[in-house]
Amino acid sequence: MKLRKMLLATALVVLLVVVAGITLTVGWRPIIGPKARPLKQGALGRTPQRLERGRYLANSLTGCVDCHSPRDWRVHGGPVIPGKEGIGAPFPLPGFPGSLVAPNLTPDPETGSGKWTDDQIARAIREGIKHNGTAIFPLMPYAEFRNMSDEDVASIVVYIRSLPPVRNQLPATKINFPLNRLIQSVPQPVTEPVPTPSPADRFAWGKYLVTLGACEGCHTPSEHGQAIPGMDFAGGNVSSGPWGEVASSNLSSDPSGIPYYDEGLFIKAMRTGYVNARELKAIMPYEVYGKLTDDDLKAMFAYLRTLKPVKHRVDNSEPATYCKLCRQKHGGGDKN
Repeated sequence: MKLRKMLLATALVVLLVVVAGITLTVGWRPIIGPKARPLKQGALGRTPQRLERGRYLANSLTGCVDCHSPRDWRVHGGPVIPGKEGIGAPFPLPGFPGSLVAPNLTPDPETGSGKWTDDQIARAIREGIKHNGTAIFPLMPYAEFRNMSDEDVASIVVYIRSLPPVRNQLPATKINFPLNRLIQSVPQPVTEPVPTPSPADRFAWGKYLVTLGACEGCHTPSEHGQAIPGMDFAGGNVSSGPWGEVASSNLSSDPSGIPYYDEGLFIKAMRTGYVNARELKAIMPYEVYGKLTDDDLKAMFAYLRTLKPVKHRVDNSEPATYCKLCRQKHGGGDKN
């Protein structure tokens, strides 16, 4: 009896230690699933204005069509293969622990979004919850898209509903343990109304566009999935794929960044994928941003000009070396 009590007490202590350890470290979301709000019933109103706004956003700023379509990486910019817009495609990410597949967005009922409700699509875009209730891998920039206005997300949903249904059976995304559990902590519900900023407020509008373009996520170096403090927009994130291996540029106006850009050069780079004679790698989605209006590109550039200058040299023409600032290996890293 005494031994039984000792074993029970030991088991209780171990249980309490495990509970405390989980609570204080990764939390319970990897076990119980992502935080998600209840779905709203009913369909969103279809209007010509929403359809055109959604078409514009999905094909330019947000890159929905770009990411969810097969692309021809042999061509400058890796354009979407004509006739395959939105049908989904595996996402090439060498070294990833598993395989990522951007699903078919077209309203095919068997292989696409045909059986998803409007709010399931909206929730996936802004909150990172799949139609089956699990978390989307945050390569899909829903952390940024949560700032998307209610009207803009409704417009994208209306546009997605308008795509011709295409049957395209794809393999499911597979993420290896423990990452498949850890990402369940990432989604956060949007529970308050999100208004659209006024384009007349140049700073607010430019910030809104830069946020929805996910510029900060690509151009801010991170460690273990967390942005390095003080390195906002300073470049250095390294990505590998059909476009080669490239580190994102420093977008700040520090001499190590892009102080030589003016409005005209910025627009030209976004339209053509070239900075004068230098070719931008296709992982930089100029194929997408080049479809933005001049006014929107000017607002984005005006906002980028307000960023704090950060000294961080990133030069993809040089060999990759260790950088003490971003703690990654990139061209010119040893010069920092």
